Amino acid sequence: MTDVANTSLLKEVKPKSSRDDWTMRGFMLMIGAYLLIALAFPLYIMLSKSFESKDGVFIGIDNYIKYFSTPALFNSIENSVIISVVTMVITVTLAFIYAYALTRSCMRFKGFFKIMAMIPILVPSLLPGIGLIYMFGKQGYMKWLLFGETIYGPLGIVIAEVFFTFPHALLIIMTALAISDARLYEAATVLRAPKWKIFLTVTLPGARYGLISAAFVVFTLVITDFGVPKVIGGQYNVLAVDIYKQVIGQQNFSMGAVVSVVLLIPAIFAFYIDRQVQKKQVSQLSARAVPYEPKPDRSFDTWMMSYSSLIVLIIVTILATCQFAALVKFWPYNLSLGLQHYNFDLMDGGGWDSYYNSIQLALWTAAVGTSIVFTGAYMVEKGRGFGAGRTAFQFLAMMPMAVPGMVLGLSYIFFFNNPDNPFNFIYGTMAILVVSTVTHFYTVAHLTAMTALKQMDKEFESVSQSLQQPFYKMFLKVTVPVCTPAILEIAIYLFVNAMTTVSAVVFIYSYHTQLASVAVLNMDDAGDIAPAAAMGMMIFYTNAGARILHTVVSKVLVNKTQAWRQR
Repeated sequence: MTDVANTSLLKEVKPKSSRDDWTMRGFMLMIGAYLLIALAFPLYIMLSKSFESKDGVFIGIDNYIKYFSTPALFNSIENSVIISVVTMVITVTLAFIYAYALTRSCMRFKGFFKIMAMIPILVPSLLPGIGLIYMFGKQGYMKWLLFGETIYGPLGIVIAEVFFTFPHALLIIMTALAISDARLYEAATVLRAPKWKIFLTVTLPGARYGLISAAFVVFTLVITDFGVPKVIGGQYNVLAVDIYKQVIGQQNFSMGAVVSVVLLIPAIFAFYIDRQVQKKQVSQLSARAVPYEPKPDRSFDTWMMSYSSLIVLIIVTILATCQFAALVKFWPYNLSLGLQHYNFDLMDGGGWDSYYNSIQLALWTAAVGTSIVFTGAYMVEKGRGFGAGRTAFQFLAMMPMAVPGMVLGLSYIFFFNNPDNPFNFIYGTMAILVVSTVTHFYTVAHLTAMTALKQMDKEFESVSQSLQQPFYKMFLKVTVPVCTPAILEIAIYLFVNAMTTVSAVVFIYSYHTQLASVAVLNMDDAGDIAPAAAMGMMIFYTNAGARILHTVVSKVLVNKTQAWRQR
C-alpha cells in the first residue's frame, strides 16, 4: 500500500517551471495580446456598433430589423450565396481535372503548367474584372461570344471569381490526390475493374475530403471578395459591396456593421466546416501508404495536356488583355502603343506614391509578420506546460481565417479611430495597414509555421535542456536554420498578399498611405480603366519578381542549411 501511495504522489508532482518556460510563456502572452488588440477587441466593438444608431445610441436589434425588411439589402444575401455556390461548383470541377492531369498523367511540362496555374494568386482580384471588361464589355473584342448577354453582373462576377479562386482550389485538390495509396489501385487492377469504376470507387472517395475543403475555401473567398463585384458587378448587389456602399457611399457605419455581421456568419460557418474536414483528411494518411505513380497513356496524356493548355491559355489571355489595354493609347479606336497610362501622377489614384507605399507595406508585413507568426507558433509548439494558455493562443491564431477583410477593416475604424483608445496614434499611418494585413493573413502563415515545427525532432529540445542552454540559443541556432524554407514561404506569402489586398485596407488608408491595389479601385471608379489595368499589372510584375527572388534565395539558403546539418 505504501508503494502505491508513493507512486500516486509521484504522479501528482509536476516538474517545476524553469526560467525558460516562463520566458516562453511571456512571449506567447505578448503575441496573444497583439491578437486580442488587432482582432478580438475590434470585432467586439464592431458587433456593439451594429446595435447602435448613427448617433451612437443603443437601439437593440432595430438595425437588423431594418436590414432584413429592406428588399434591396436583403437580396444581397441571396445574390452572394448564389454567386458563391455557382463559382464553387465550377472552380472545384475545373481545378480537379487540372490537378488530376498534374498528378495522374504523364503529360510533359508539368512544372510549367503548375507555375502558370498559380499566376492568379499574384494579381489583385480587381484585375480579372478589368480584363473581362476589355474582352466582353461594350467595346470588347470578344463580346460576340456572349450572344447579346452582358458581362456586367452575375456572369462577369462568376467568370472573374473562377479565375481568382482557381489556384487556391488547385493546391488543396493536388494535395488530396498526391496522398492516394497506390496499393488500392493495384488491387482494383488485379480485380480487373474498369477505369471508370476505379475512378468512382477509389479516386473520388480518396480525394473527397480535399474536394470538400476546396469547395468551402472557394465559397469563403467568393462570398467575402470585394474587388471582383465592385469592378464588374454592375447593379448586382452582394454583401461585400453593400458594406462599402453603406460606409463610403452613405456614411452609415451602423448599417455597415450590420452587413458585416451578416457576412461574418457564412464565413465562420464555412471555416468551421473546412477545419473539421481537414482534420478527417489528415486521419486518412497511413505510414504504410505507397505513393501513386501514373503510367504513360498516350491518348489520356494528350487529352490532359490539351485541357491544361486551354486553362493556361485563358489565364494568359486575361492578363495579356490587361497588359495590352494598359499600353494602347485609346481603346479600341487608337491601338498604337505608348506609356501614357503609366503616368499615374495625373490620375485619381495616388500616383506612383501608391505603388511605392504598397512595396513598403509588403516589406514591412513580410518582415514583421513573419517574425510574429513564427515566434508565436514556436512558443505554442515547443513550449512546455501552460496548456490552457497555448489552447487559447491557438484559438486566437485560427480566428483571422474566418474574418472577411471588409469586416476587419470596418472594425478598425470603430476601434482605432476612437480618441480614447491608447492605440489611436497609429490610425491613418502605415503601421495600421501593416497590423491589418498581418492579422488578416495570420492563420495560413501560422499553420505553415506549425507544420514545419512539428516535423522537427523533439530530441533537439531535450538535448538543449540537458546542456542547460537557454531556449533562444536553440531557437536561433537550430530551429530557424532548419525551418528556413517555411520561414521564407511565410514571408513571400505575406508579401504577395500585402501587394494584392484591397478589402482589408480600403477603409483605413489615408491620403499619405494610399496603396496600389486601392489606386486600381479608385482609378476604375473614376473611369480611368486603362491606368487601372496598368497599375494592376505593376502589382503582378512586382509579385512575380518577388517570387523569382524567393525561389533563388530559398535554394541558396537551403543548400547552406543542408551543409550545416551535414557538419
